[in-house]
Amino acid sequence: MASILVIEDDEFFQNFLELVLSGEGHDVRIAEDGDKGLAAVADARPDLILCDMSMPKMTGFEVIRELKKMDGVMDVPVIALSAHDTAADHDEAFAAGAAAYETKPIEMDRLIESVNEALNGGPPD
Repeated sequence: MASILVIEDDEFFQNFLELVLSGEGHDVRIAEDGDKGLAAVADARPDLILCDMSMPKMTGFEVIRELKKMDGVMDVPVIALSAHDTAADHDEAFAAGAAAYETKPIEMDRLIESVNEALNGGPPD
């Protein structure tokens, strides 16, 4: 069981991710925005972070860049979540430090595969 922090502003999607990930046996915490996500990470280091890219106040790209500067957190994998599926969005997320990029609507099987890969250090050889 892994500790997973979900940084997501949409309540429906928060509930969906919590249901799917806890159903896989993970301990899931929710942060409603980037500031709360950064505070949650400082409070208790998760094993994995899922972060929405389109949030008010602070974008997911900004959140990932901040996470990658934090001691003790910079090595925690982050999966970017977005309804935008352009090459520029993918490039920006990976440049910020994302380990994977999943587009909404999320395919449950693909999400679980991405979570497992991120928790295990990447795709199998």
